[in-house]
Amino acid sequence: MLNSPSSVPEIIIPDELLPPKDLRLSVGGSFKAIGTEFFRYFIELAGLQPDEAVLDVGCGVGRMAVPLTQYLSDRGRYEGFDIVESGITWCKSVISPRYPNFQFQRADLYNQYYNPTGQEQANTYRFPYSDNCFDFVFLTSVFTHILPDGIDNYLREISRVLKPGGRGLITAFLLNEESLSCLEAGLCTLELPEIFDNYRLADKTFPESAVAYEERFFLELAEQVGLKVNLPVYYGSWCGREDFLSVQDILLISKP
Repeated sequence: MLNSPSSVPEIIIPDELLPPKDLRLSVGGSFKAIGTEFFRYFIELAGLQPDEAVLDVGCGVGRMAVPLTQYLSDRGRYEGFDIVESGITWCKSVISPRYPNFQFQRADLYNQYYNPTGQEQANTYRFPYSDNCFDFVFLTSVFTHILPDGIDNYLREISRVLKPGGRGLITAFLLNEESLSCLEAGLCTLELPEIFDNYRLADKTFPESAVAYEERFFLELAEQVGLKVNLPVYYGSWCGREDFLSVQDILLISKP
């Protein structure tokens, strides 16, 4: 577990920044609680500063953006993109007018589960930002829904848009000795019966519904594109382990 959260400023999320109930339900879990949880990780684990430029890959309905509106200064900058149009529409109409340094874009990426009519592919998609322009990039519950060729491309794009010395935070389902042991013991609430080289799927019919990766494979991919994975990995409860930080596993990365 983390130390006392005294280093994290207390934030109050205004009611007008809460999406309608149907949008909150579409991303699962508590909008306020999960957003506040990761806000703490961004500061305590990744050292996020108020004046930094931030990229939220898979920003959804602004669950991570909303607490950051209470932390980033006018000199800070937030950019987010997502494949689900309804979430981006809400964020652009509610968050951006109040906080002009918070901007959102729709990415029309194909995902059989979330955007089956998408025209672009994750394995070739170029993030709509210039090189070396972000201090901090994060992806929460994104790599759990992308197949291997997409993961490789996304890691390359993260490396491209991060400034030298920039950092990142990624969540994933990582397969290692402990998580595989939990799976075999039936402790995991997520079933992953479809086994492939380096990854497993919950459902072969809808492959992007849930994807877990071999930890070794994931770390090697990051290394190949010039990113450093900063240990320790903060393992999650998803597989049924008793000692955990969050639900998904959390990796901290940096660009040397």
